[in-house]
Formats: sequence, C-alpha cells, structure tokens
Amino acid sequence: MKRIEYDTIGQIEVDQAKYWGAQTERSRRNFKIGEEKMPLAVIYALAELKKACATVNMAEGKLSLNKRKAIHKVCAQITSGELDDHFPLVIYQTGSGTQSNMNVNEVIAHLASEYAGEKVHPNDDVNQSQSSNDTFPTAMHIAAYQAVSEELLPKIIALKKVLHEKSEKYMDVVKIGRTHLQDATPLTLGQEISGWCAMLENDADFIQTSLPKLLPLAIGGTAVGTGLNASKTFGVSVSKELERQLGVPFTSSENKFFALTSHSPLNFVHGAIRSLAADLAKIANDVRLLASGPRSGIGEIELPANEPGSSIMPGKVNPTQCEAVTMVAAQVAGNDTTIQFAASQGQFELNVYKPVIIHNFLQSVRLLKDAIHSFNIHCLSGLTANERVIQEKVKQSLMLVTALNPHIGYEKAAEIAKMAYQKDLTLKKAAILSGYVSEVDFDKWVDPLKMTNR
Repeated sequence: MKRIEYDTIGQIEVDQAKYWGAQTERSRRNFKIGEEKMPLAVIYALAELKKACATVNMAEGKLSLNKRKAIHKVCAQITSGELDDHFPLVIYQTGSGTQSNMNVNEVIAHLASEYAGEKVHPNDDVNQSQSSNDTFPTAMHIAAYQAVSEELLPKIIALKKVLHEKSEKYMDVVKIGRTHLQDATPLTLGQEISGWCAMLENDADFIQTSLPKLLPLAIGGTAVGTGLNASKTFGVSVSKELERQLGVPFTSSENKFFALTSHSPLNFVHGAIRSLAADLAKIANDVRLLASGPRSGIGEIELPANEPGSSIMPGKVNPTQCEAVTMVAAQVAGNDTTIQFAASQGQFELNVYKPVIIHNFLQSVRLLKDAIHSFNIHCLSGLTANERVIQEKVKQSLMLVTALNPHIGYEKAAEIAKMAYQKDLTLKKAAILSGYVSEVDFDKWVDPLKMTNR
C-alpha cells in the first residue's frame, strides 16, 4: 500500500506503513550509497532536541500546548527505540544532515498530527525556530557527549580496576624487562602492569578533560549563524531545557558562526579517543607477546583459552582478544584521519561533512567500548603469571650484570656478560671466572628484587 506525500518539489509515493514524508523518501531513493545508516544515537539526540525546542517555542507563544504535548509524545517514542525502523537514511547524504533532520521532523509531524487531532507541520511546527544547519551539529554534540560519558568512560574505569588488581597481585614477581625487544634490567610483573594501568588512567583523564568542549551547542544559529527566524534567547533557552532533560550542563555557543562551520571540538575529543586506542593497542601487543608460546615463545603469562585457534593444528590457542583490540585500534586511527580531514573542509558558513564526522566518531566510541569490555572479561580478568618461566628467564638473563657496574665498572661488567654469552655460562659463573668478582660479592650485589627498587 502506498500513500502520496508532498513537498516543494512535488508529490511522491511513500510506503503506507512508514511514518516519514516526501523529503525522507527522496533521500532514501537518491542516496543509495553504502550500507551505513545514520546512527540511532543521532536520531535520539535530534528527538531530544525537538522536544526541547517544542517546549521553548510554546513558552515563546509560537506553538500551542496541544501540539507541544503531541510532539513530546512522539519524541519519547523515538528515544525509547519504538520507531527505529522509520529512520532509513544513509550517512552519505547531504553534508549538512538536512535530510536526517527532516526525517525526524516528518516522523514526528506524522504521528503528532494523529495525537493532536490537528495538522502538525514538519517545518512550521517541529522545525520551528530551527535550521538543519544548527539542529544537526547540536545533535552531534549531544550524541557524542552521551556516548563517551555514559558508554566509553565506564568501560575504561572497569578495565583499569582489573589491571590495578593484577598489578598488586604480581608486584613482587621479578621478571626481566625488555627494551628494543632485547633483554634489559629486571622489574616486577606488577610494575609492568602498573604502566598499562597508568596509560588507561591518563587516557580517561584526557577524554574527561576534553569533553566540556562538546557542551556549547549550535542551536539558535539557524541557517548561517545569525539566528534568523529564532528569538535572541532561543539558543540559551533550548540549551537550558536540554540540561533539564538530560542532566548534562549544555550551554549555548557564544559564537554560532563557529558552531555551524567548525567541528574542531569533535576533532579534539576524538584525538583523546585516538590516544586511548593507541595505548590499548600497545597493551594488547604486550600481552600477546608475553603470552607467546606456550613452549617456543616468551610464555611469561598465560591467557584464558576461549576457543580453538586453528582449523588444522589441534590444541592451538591464539590471543584472539588481543587481535580484536588491535584491529579496533587500526579502525579508530582511520576514523581519526577521516574526522581530521572532514573537519578541515566545508565552505564559508557551513561544514558539509557533518554526517561522516559523527558516524566515524560514534563508531570509534562503540568499537572501543565493546572491545575494552570483551578484552576485560575474556582476557585480562583471566591473565595469570607463569612464575616458573619467569624465574628461569631471570636466572638466564645477562642484563643482571648491570648491578655490577657501580662496583667494577661498565667495561669489566661488559666483559663478564660477553664471556657468559660466548661460553654459555651463567652470569655468576662468568663473573667468578673473570676474577673481578667473588662469589660472596656476586650474591650480595646481584639481587634481582633489589634491582627493581621495590
């Protein structure tokens, strides 16, 4: 079944079961590009914005109570997920997000007209005092702020907690450090893990510090930043209403020309997210290298065996969670490049890369949130030290010779290490044979635990 919808272009047929109107239908037909749909987080943010705008428009005498109630009712349905199937548009559409803004306007108007018992117009009522040019960037900030603060940061905190517990547990397990992939002086496994923990702590701080940049909103700027067709207080009033609705201290951007044409705030916050992805990749790489083996690798830690690792080699288990994390990190790095480039584009009073910016931003948040949680529960929570292997490698290490430097000097210590390596001797045996160190002095000076400064 079809119905006829109208816009300024003319008439067009729309599926009777769908609540969208003519402009949505035209976009759906004209932009069959890729499979990525506009993130529902953006749709929900637009619904929250439309709700706030309806409240302010009524307070300003521009909208009736009946229409405001009807608009609010539909917005609640949208944010509950009840109407998800009525937002079909792809990311690669108009660069201002106009068609997704109109998609939301049309769905709200369609249902609100039924609830109100009178015509609710998508432009004159739902989009009153607004332009896609200020509503879409406002929704971008709302969606980005909520995703980072409500979804990503809690997962970072949970992972940091697990790593802190592992660090405390293994703080006195002495192992050999490695620099340049070569043996170095000792540290404890707990100290090594504490470095990972500190990475996450710093990344969380970077992200939390950057988040306030998303609080100023573009709403009130309308088409080019002048606020045409909106009251002078509209942006401030809507921002306050959004704060009341969402519990987030949003403000009205002091310069709407900036808010419409620049996306440096999102670029800035994503830079902190990229830093998190880089550190997660480093941690995942350390974990899979330390767990390599089980007999022919480093093998200093053991990971949970979650699934078979090979279709041909029986009994093989791979560090799959680490691999997933590093792939996510690669994707986030690519997203960051897209966001940086897109944020530098647009012409004059409008950036017209908005949909691809928010798509990549939210994808990074979603992937990192999921990857961190999976890495935590399926890998790091079950990480254990292989203390037998660790102790054996400490005994065999030549870099313990560094402890002799203050007593016999760098050159004599290097001579001992070289002898031990070439003659396949223990460091202690080579030190005694060199005549530079007695057995008693060696035992006193070369203490791996003391070398960690514990």
